Amino acid sequence: MGLQRRQAQLDHGREPSGECGHVVSQIVLSLGFGLVTASILALGAVGFTLQFGVTNLFNLAFGENMTVAMFVAYLAMVSLHWNMWWAMLAGGVAGSVLSLALSRLIYLPFLRRGTSQFAMVMVTVAVSFIIKNVLQMFSNGTYYSYQLPPEPSIRFLGMVFDQRQLIIIGLAVVALLGLHLMFKYTRLGKAMRATSDNGPLARSVGIPTERIIAAVWLISGLLAGLAGVALAIDLGSFQSTTGGSYLMLIVAAAVFGSVGEPYGAMAGALVIGIISEVAANYNPQLKDVVAFAILVLVLLLRPNGLRGGRVLMRAEVAV
Repeated sequence: MGLQRRQAQLDHGREPSGECGHVVSQIVLSLGFGLVTASILALGAVGFTLQFGVTNLFNLAFGENMTVAMFVAYLAMVSLHWNMWWAMLAGGVAGSVLSLALSRLIYLPFLRRGTSQFAMVMVTVAVSFIIKNVLQMFSNGTYYSYQLPPEPSIRFLGMVFDQRQLIIIGLAVVALLGLHLMFKYTRLGKAMRATSDNGPLARSVGIPTERIIAAVWLISGLLAGLAGVALAIDLGSFQSTTGGSYLMLIVAAAVFGSVGEPYGAMAGALVIGIISEVAANYNPQLKDVVAFAILVLVLLLRPNGLRGGRVLMRAEVAV
């Protein structure tokens, strides 16, 4: 989040007690910030890991989906005068459309030609640089802000939230609950799980895997778009590199819970979000350091992640 907003909320939530009480109060406030960060990470990490779990493509252009969504939401608010909810939806749709377009126009032709997994990762890196530089060319590195009106702070269990942060948390809860219900109760969700487990077997029993994969790209892009807009709202401003710079935190959360495991990604986002924000309470520079230290420890001690999934890409590419 923006440092000024963070400090204002810390000042608002600080209680005039002794040194021990002050430390406890700061930690509780940091837990609130951690929930906001975890919500953004969860949207991104679940989208990233869902797409990887079904397509086996480690997509390093995912962050640029987030950035494009930020710009689309900004244009919707500034040029079309849409409110935040409609602008957020526009960003999500933009992420969805871009995700499907990239998969159909760039990734799928390479996969059909038998391109190796390492080469495919390099393709996604190239796509990332292209999108980032196009955005840089049109924006000239300018920082943009959604210019949302100031919101009163709300105190809850010692934590302090403003309305924007509550919207971010609520958005993540609704989106992830919707995904859970889809996985558990719909034919699409069950077909996604079957395709992720064994694509050829799913095809052999009549599951239209190409359409399932297209749906996964759309849903993954939607989550990337929503995560991007939520991140821009939380930070207070954004530029052409914002989404890409956040990608490795999303990857850390996904790997923490096992890449390809949506529920593991949710858990990873929660742990990394809260611990990194508590660390940032002592030194803002520690936020990313702690997150990646956790990632290194997980890869060292449990290479398959907490849920025992696969960290490395599988040998067979589903197309």
